[in-house]
Amino acid sequence: MRTLSGILCVLFFLMQLAAPQPLHAAGDSSAKRPNIVFVLADDLGWSDLACYGSQEHETPHLDRFAGQCARFTDAYAAAPVCSPTRASLMSGKCPARLHMTIWREASQDPPRNRRLVPPVAVADLPHSETTIAKRLQEAGYLTALVGKWHLGDAAHYPETHGFDVNIGGTLWGAPNTFFYPYRGKGTFGAEFRYVPHLEFGRPGEYLTDRLTDEGLKIIDRAGDRPFFLYLAHHAPHTPIEAKQGDVEHFAEAFARNGSRRNATYAAMVRSIDENFGRLMAHLEKRGLVDRTIVVFASDNGGYNGIYQRQQVTDNAPLRSGKGSLYEGGIRVPLIIHWPGVTTRGAVCREPVISTDLFYTLLAMTGLALPEGPAADGRSLTSLLKDANAHLARDALFFHYPHYYSTTSPVSAVRAGDWKLLEYYEDRRVELYNLRDDLGERTNLAEQKADKAQELRDRLHAWLSAVGAQMPSANPAAKAAAPGRGRAK
Repeated sequence: MRTLSGILCVLFFLMQLAAPQPLHAAGDSSAKRPNIVFVLADDLGWSDLACYGSQEHETPHLDRFAGQCARFTDAYAAAPVCSPTRASLMSGKCPARLHMTIWREASQDPPRNRRLVPPVAVADLPHSETTIAKRLQEAGYLTALVGKWHLGDAAHYPETHGFDVNIGGTLWGAPNTFFYPYRGKGTFGAEFRYVPHLEFGRPGEYLTDRLTDEGLKIIDRAGDRPFFLYLAHHAPHTPIEAKQGDVEHFAEAFARNGSRRNATYAAMVRSIDENFGRLMAHLEKRGLVDRTIVVFASDNGGYNGIYQRQQVTDNAPLRSGKGSLYEGGIRVPLIIHWPGVTTRGAVCREPVISTDLFYTLLAMTGLALPEGPAADGRSLTSLLKDANAHLARDALFFHYPHYYSTTSPVSAVRAGDWKLLEYYEDRRVELYNLRDDLGERTNLAEQKADKAQELRDRLHAWLSAVGAQMPSANPAAKAAAPGRGRAK
């Protein structure tokens, strides 16, 4: 009996060793979870990459990456400006529900000289929101933000939202300069801005390069622990600055072919691409490509305004740009690599939105999805497995109750090929069929009055359901003509 008892004890011990262990603490089987690298560009337009149709920008690394995994043609930012979209990525909730509908600096003091007074928005991502970083941190991940944060003051910095490491993240939306030491004043007024934790650089050092350097260090320091690297570049946001050699390269090329495109902006896009190539090469060198989910996206459409007397970018064939709810302001590039799942060269035309990425990353790492009525996104895993699949969703909604150089307060809905916009200054409704009219040139609201009313009713129901804040009439400006906003 003693012998049998001893054998049973040994067998029980061996079974315990072989049994799955809880995936919560670093150093245990949480290391089996995939790593995540999320690269987010700032103000990169949908058509700014060659793999999305650009014939003048040079993006070979991103083009190669897109050919090896899944590229989404109809991906949207949840908002046409930065902070709200970034809040949607972190929380999985739409900006209208969060009441974070404009960038932080403009949230508390809306203009009062227009026909409408925009609502006061939430400035800081509330600590009551459980971010994707917090969920991953609790599951044993090393979590790191490198680059732009723009979701709150110091009391709401990345460290308070689940990030173990914060390199560069502040309350500001852009640096004073892209060159070391990345600080000074004048670009955005008299305020002195800086990018913290990038000390000991060298003259001429470029911010996109340096942020990538810091990202590579995070990967190396993670060891066997799974990591979540959120590499949030400031490029190609203003100030439009790039390395001189790259600027000269594009200036000469554009002069030869008669292009009027912005050579400095093209050089900024090239730097994003080159550094994405460095990142992928580093993962390959470390043997991590087959264990790492990689996502590349932009936070809103390209800024088509003027900087130093030249247009920054042109989002053609899309209409308008940053700040607008036309396609040029909200349609963005999205490319995803899920090791062992995505197929080479997959192209998905299903409409998706930035809010979905919160749910997608949780699903890809095997973590539980949040439940309840506030689920504003969907997991995209079915689309990553089959690019021709469809989501159990038939509409996307957008709300921007503010002014910008490209818009007055507006909301929008896309359902299938149809898209409706409602402007609040004059209650104007515009209806477009995106399949036939991607550039949104032919307003069909009168011709298709029944469809316009159907979508308008759906939009109003959604706005009510999420508790969207609305602009109010400005009695002091009743005589003012309908207009646009002002640039950031």
